[in-house]
Amino acid sequence: MLKAKTPTGLVFFPAYDWAISATHPEREERLLYTQDQIFEEGLFDIEGISEFKAGIVDIEDVQRVHFCVPDAKSVMTESHFISAGGAKTIGKAKMDRLVERGFALVRPPGHHAMRMVHGGRGFCNVNNEAIMIEYLRKAYDIDRVAIIDTDCHHGDGTQDIYWHDPDTLFISLHQDGRTLYPGSGFHKELGGPTAAGTTLNIPLPPYTSEEGFLAVIKKAVLPILEEFKPDLIINSAGQDNHYTDPLTNMNFSARGYADLTALLKPDIAVLEGGYSIESALPYVNVGIILAMAGVDYSHVTEPDYSADRLRQGSSITATIEETCQQVLATWRDRENTRIRMQENVIYAERKRTIFYDTDGFYETQHETLQVCRECSGVLKIDSSVERGAHVLAVHIPRKACSGCRKTGYHWFEKTDMGSYDMILLQDRPEDKYLTRGK
Repeated sequence: MLKAKTPTGLVFFPAYDWAISATHPEREERLLYTQDQIFEEGLFDIEGISEFKAGIVDIEDVQRVHFCVPDAKSVMTESHFISAGGAKTIGKAKMDRLVERGFALVRPPGHHAMRMVHGGRGFCNVNNEAIMIEYLRKAYDIDRVAIIDTDCHHGDGTQDIYWHDPDTLFISLHQDGRTLYPGSGFHKELGGPTAAGTTLNIPLPPYTSEEGFLAVIKKAVLPILEEFKPDLIINSAGQDNHYTDPLTNMNFSARGYADLTALLKPDIAVLEGGYSIESALPYVNVGIILAMAGVDYSHVTEPDYSADRLRQGSSITATIEETCQQVLATWRDRENTRIRMQENVIYAERKRTIFYDTDGFYETQHETLQVCRECSGVLKIDSSVERGAHVLAVHIPRKACSGCRKTGYHWFEKTDMGSYDMILLQDRPEDKYLTRGK
């Protein structure tokens, strides 16, 4: 009998009752073919690979991360609560030492969901990884976390949530945003002034193959992780870099995903995208699971795979080499970057228009961070959408100093309701979520 070198837990949640439409790429078949393949290959016969049933997240779990407008139940279905609950379940299993590694194969996905949520964008309503991470921080006193997002689309939601958090390293490998939704994830997106350099983006040219992906892991990601020394490594394990994916233009393979996983050694992986339901996902997921468990995956290959046909060109290799050097230079200069960004600045501001492509409307945001030399700073977001909701949201960070906590409560309690429909407060040090409304 085969035995896993690393005890590994799996959670499946195909979300039978949730799909954007019956023929949409994001539908339940995404996981059903994988589930069948895993049983057919006998992965659960391998000693040390075990299955856990997805739990459900509480409203409080969601409120640690998101401002949902008007509330969580209005923007989440039961499937969203269970999908995030699957990630939470595997996170708890890891922390309770039931397994050493875990993979939440769940849908709906979540990495395009930002801190402010008015609806769905990029097939995502709430951010499964962030909800899991902030639960683990509360329940197990986890501090430093690294999130490596290997989905083909830039993880703009996760980036937004951790933009001002110096204790969360977010690295996104993705197809160049000039060629793919959501059109972001460029090198100069570094994080806010109190956390610059812990957001790192690695845009890759279309038709990058496993040679390019694995080079990025070896030359950039692993050295940065070695310096950051996270308590946990989380992989946002999107699988839409596969050469058969209908929505993207990359040339990654199942074996490549397994090699990446073996190099990265994530504590927890959470499924994101991947829409080649029959030709990619069953092979990719089997490879990832075997790699997490430390079991030989050399036999995992797609029937039509050809390394010669998918090999990247020399210009792609050169571009990736240059990008790795840029990312390493940015990481090593992060302290100087923060000093420059904070110089003579009391309030740092961002103004953005965000498109909720899944639900079809725009949000206008005006974000203000009170820059602080003692903590990561208190944040407020003035948010309005076309359909009428106007909200002021205040976020007091997990390690807020007394001055920033005082400012946060002043913004929450003293701001005149005026045109606002709601004023919301996340008090992370006290684990409170407060609401004012007309």
